[in-house]
Amino acid sequence: MCTFSVPDDRAEQRTCLICGDRATGLHYGIISCEGCKGFFKRSICNKRVYRCSRDKNCVMSRKQRNRCQYCRLLKCLQMGMNRKAIREDGMPGGRNKSIGPVQISEEEIERIMSGQEFEEEANHWSNHGDSDHSSPGNRASESNQPSPGSTLSSSRSVELNGFMAFREQYMGMSVPPHYQYIPHLFSYSGHSPLLPPQARSLDPQSYSLIHQLLSAEDLEPLGTPMLIEDGYAVTQAELFALLCRLADELLFRQIAWIKKLPFFCELSIKDYTCLLSSTWQELILLSSLTVYSKQIFGELADVTAKYSPSDEELHRFSDEGMEVIERLIYLYHKFHQLKVSNEEYACMKAINFLNQDIRGLTSASQLEQLNKRYWYICQDFTEYKYTHQPNRFPDLMMCLPEIRYIAGKMVNVPLEQLPLLFKVVLHSCKTSVGKE
Repeated sequence: MCTFSVPDDRAEQRTCLICGDRATGLHYGIISCEGCKGFFKRSICNKRVYRCSRDKNCVMSRKQRNRCQYCRLLKCLQMGMNRKAIREDGMPGGRNKSIGPVQISEEEIERIMSGQEFEEEANHWSNHGDSDHSSPGNRASESNQPSPGSTLSSSRSVELNGFMAFREQYMGMSVPPHYQYIPHLFSYSGHSPLLPPQARSLDPQSYSLIHQLLSAEDLEPLGTPMLIEDGYAVTQAELFALLCRLADELLFRQIAWIKKLPFFCELSIKDYTCLLSSTWQELILLSSLTVYSKQIFGELADVTAKYSPSDEELHRFSDEGMEVIERLIYLYHKFHQLKVSNEEYACMKAINFLNQDIRGLTSASQLEQLNKRYWYICQDFTEYKYTHQPNRFPDLMMCLPEIRYIAGKMVNVPLEQLPLLFKVVLHSCKTSVGKE
């Protein structure tokens, strides 16, 4: 990415060619603002396919640019933003400092907007990928938060069947690459030679360990009051306070859960502290989308419906918040489709918690062995319980890096925007499920 500084006396003359906001430099070949630069990069790196609910001619301005992602990306391409200037690994910095704006044909623009070009790239990866087989020991990311670029650039990448169609059914856009391609699920399918789907009994050790995990869980309904009388208008401050109380209760339950884990005595207090401080947001998110989802998307959704954001809150909502909303809605529908059992939830939670890639751990190798143990237990259980769903286990595991990614992104969303974020997510999910 090539960026130039704008002299003070000409700053007012530099406006984004996409939305008219104040430009910060030359990004991907054209003069644009930080918002449109980031939007274009995410759209291309994550292979997004949007839809316009109007006539594909929506007005682009600083206040309205977030209302139609299709028209925003379309204008980026029409104005000459160069997708080839984006680094393949998704990291900051352009791939070619001298690259400028490009003029592409209407046919090529349509191929990008429809996702046809992305599908051809995905087919290329799946047909030419490395033939080596991975296992739970092959880590999905070298850092605590997986990034789309890191998994897309891996040579151990393959698209898992059915995922693209599912996302298009619910969201109308393409699959983000960090769960479209997951290294440690390479070549996993319903026809795996390791554990072919067939009628069989559950390993006694698997049953025992799953029962121990379930015994550590508090599956009772949340105690935080979420009932509001009819006609009461909830303020932003009141909704934020309620979200904080819910987070406190959920965090307290995670701390109590750790102390009841069957392997609690096998790790040091230092490692448990390190693991909890790095994963507590992910654990809360996972539990909210599964075992506590009826309350979160029922009672809490009713409270957020009584909150009306101001015009200023709507206009100031960040692009990062929009991305979190989009991913949370998708993930909710995925879990809703899977109908995750308590046993699967307990295994997923343990696998996510036992993350040997977190920095500062003293027993990383021991954590890796524990992670593998519950990985195989979860696989054993799903293939025993859901014989006719051969892709269920990889579908479940693909949700974990997405949860980590969303949790990492939510940290960057301003606190004052969280009430609006939850209102949009809960309203959208509750409405869509009600139509089914």
